[in-house]
Amino acid sequence: MTENRHSKLDLSDVKVLEMYETMLLARRIDERMWLLNRAGKIPFVISCQGQEAAQVGAAFALDKEKDYVLPYYRDMGVVLTFGMTAKELMLSGFAKAEDPNSGGRQMPGHFGQKKNRIVTGSSPVTTQVPHAVGIALAGKMERKDLVTFVTFGEGSSNQGDFHEGANFAGVHKLPVIFMCENNKYAISVPYEKQLSCEKVSDRAIGYGMPGCTVDGNDPLEVYKVVKEAVERGRRGEGPSLIETVSYRLTPHSSDDDDRSYRAPDEVAKAKTKDPIITFGAYLKETGILNDSLEKEINDRIMKLVNDATDYAEDAPYAAAEEALKYVYESM
Repeated sequence: MTENRHSKLDLSDVKVLEMYETMLLARRIDERMWLLNRAGKIPFVISCQGQEAAQVGAAFALDKEKDYVLPYYRDMGVVLTFGMTAKELMLSGFAKAEDPNSGGRQMPGHFGQKKNRIVTGSSPVTTQVPHAVGIALAGKMERKDLVTFVTFGEGSSNQGDFHEGANFAGVHKLPVIFMCENNKYAISVPYEKQLSCEKVSDRAIGYGMPGCTVDGNDPLEVYKVVKEAVERGRRGEGPSLIETVSYRLTPHSSDDDDRSYRAPDEVAKAKTKDPIITFGAYLKETGILNDSLEKEINDRIMKLVNDATDYAEDAPYAAAEEALKYVYESM
């Protein structure tokens, strides 16, 4: 039997199975959205495939009752962990009136849900970083026991918003966890053409915070480093920069043809490290998961996805008269 790594992290068998189920739910929703897009039923998909382990591993290390998450557009695993449902994500994909993020006004991936402490994001990338820093500053000023968790791609780590946010958080020792989900490509630009330093986490020292790079395909490794960063933040020791290295298994979005900038055999090789498969294998090797339970979980998740799809497809669109609601103050 494989070494039981999760018990050393104080994670129960039930909890790691829950992590696996959340990862699998994110994957199955994402796969369904691609089919719906290709069928002409939803307009746009921006995918989480290949990054679920980093997202779920990190989110499980946070306190859903205290902490705030400021996700970037791929973070389906984060928002599912924090309480969003398959139905709500499908309503967003179909741009229906009940979409909790924007009432059908925004593209998918613009996550926001006040009751679950998910802070809404904007279309320009990286704008969520200074917002996370601002919430952490407010929490510190009000003496609240909270940390903020913000994610972004490695392309976004080159934006001014990241550098300004990281510098301010470092100077004021704010409880912010900056997590860069390095999936090797900023749309079509490969990692080695984006940064001259070896790792995104090398930038941490310039802002007076610890930085580390971990295997983004291993949810337990991500959980461990995020948990340590959470504890640092709660002790008043300031921010942390974590880089999770994985691979984007799909094109950048449903409007992108990735064959123009990366070879099919590169993608095929990356799929051998697919975190859904590797984490499932770990759970089987430790005796937590077996073939019949795996089928039961997948069947249950597929029913959730099917029901969510049917509901969202039949749900009404917002009335045309509501197009400017929440945009201008109503008199």
